[in-house]
Amino acid sequence: MEERTSAPRTRARAVVPESVTIDDDATLHAMGYPRKLTRRFQAFDNFAISFTIINILSGIFSSFGFGMNAGGPRVLVLGWIGVCVMVLFIGAAMAEVASAYPTSGALYFSAGKLAKRHRGAWSWYTGWLNFVGQIGGTAATGYAAATFVQAFCALQWASYRPTTHQTVLITALIIVAQGLANTYTVRLVAVLNRISVWWLLIGLVVIVSALVIMPHQHRPASFVTHFVNNTGFTSGLYGGMLGLLVTSWTFTGFDGSFHMSEETVRATLNAPRGIMRSIGYSAITGLVLMLALVYSIGDYAQVAGSSAPPVRILIDGVGTGAAKALLLIVIGAMLFCGLANLTSNTRQIFAFSRDGAMPGSHWWHSVSPRTRTPVKAVWLAVGCSLALVVPAWWSHTAFTAIVSVNVVGLFLAYAVPIFLRLRLGSEFQPGPWNLGRWSRPVGVIAVVWVLLSSVLFMLPQASPITVESFNYAPIALAVVLVVATVWWFATARRRFRGPVSYGGPDEVAAMDLV
Repeated sequence: MEERTSAPRTRARAVVPESVTIDDDATLHAMGYPRKLTRRFQAFDNFAISFTIINILSGIFSSFGFGMNAGGPRVLVLGWIGVCVMVLFIGAAMAEVASAYPTSGALYFSAGKLAKRHRGAWSWYTGWLNFVGQIGGTAATGYAAATFVQAFCALQWASYRPTTHQTVLITALIIVAQGLANTYTVRLVAVLNRISVWWLLIGLVVIVSALVIMPHQHRPASFVTHFVNNTGFTSGLYGGMLGLLVTSWTFTGFDGSFHMSEETVRATLNAPRGIMRSIGYSAITGLVLMLALVYSIGDYAQVAGSSAPPVRILIDGVGTGAAKALLLIVIGAMLFCGLANLTSNTRQIFAFSRDGAMPGSHWWHSVSPRTRTPVKAVWLAVGCSLALVVPAWWSHTAFTAIVSVNVVGLFLAYAVPIFLRLRLGSEFQPGPWNLGRWSRPVGVIAVVWVLLSSVLFMLPQASPITVESFNYAPIALAVVLVVATVWWFATARRRFRGPVSYGGPDEVAAMDLV
């Protein structure tokens, strides 16, 4: 990868030295938008939000049990490495687009700008896939945190019995609290995002060290090749492929750096760097955690059959007292993850509404004069996330289907602007951070992997296939696409033409609010 710059309408490129001054406001004005949000995010802050949303502690601990039954250690470890490489391709291709179009609109905005024809439609579908995916992510992370909170309570108080209804209520409290934080303590949110990075890294060191030092015995080195297929399907290949979903589920949300572009200093460089660094550091640290958990597994059948396999590993390896302390680290990481996810979600709503693509757009893109943040968009995100959690009151299967759309929706939204950038070819004008001659092969690999992994997410994940085990993700995704399509042809295509320009650079500069 190279960091280069290109003059408009030329193929000449030169390395951008760190000393070059980048006028963020001029870049935003050139895209037709006035500045409404305060640029308080430095390079580390931009990286921190994606690193926190990816959140290896949250992702691995919440999906490790599924991987134990779908491929076992071989897929958990080797699958982690392989999928991380594929995600790096997606991240690199997205980062190149982010450098060219550093706006809160991110994916849907760049899709509208990169499309040769039907810009409104490309932008519309990308935006709604991104919106639904992010809402699902906020709901899923809150639900995972609530599940582990209950696991902690069950360890702390022997008489405590976790229930589904309690999980839903705790989830609601978590999401509302995160909404309040984004409303009244915006500067604190930025600080918390910085703290979250160190919480994750220090927490990782503490958990891995405990799993290395305290257990009486570990699995032999060859255990990493151990294969298990408890999915019910006779095909080991299919069962192992399902195990790849553990890594895919973990690596969602790195578009957060893209969405925070309008609040980031030197966004044309720091947003793409934030994407790449968050994926790279998460891949390395996640592999370390994965190995520590895998080699600390005691009775495989007992751990795999428990309600929370990673918690069982901690209890067996370090004892109940230490396990409770380590579990608090994991819960904290999940809460940080949900907070960052909601922040990113809010910026996508703000930008999508700014271009008139949502009902009541004039409400959702308004900015608080006190905090310079889209407070109403915060509560729309909170409300929609809570709506996704409600079905879990009656059926965990229904909720699982809805949050599965989180992964499929996000990755499809990632693929659209990458695909359109490939189709645009040499007409694409890259930003300072770009892939040079590697742009096309990286983009092709990224799009192909997104399509393959999306199909995998929608296939049955357990056999026999019953009402309880059926994967409802395809139905949930189909409902989203049907609603978006009906809405598009009914009214939206006549009023929504894609990203809106509020005027020329001088005109929008006069509209700046900060």
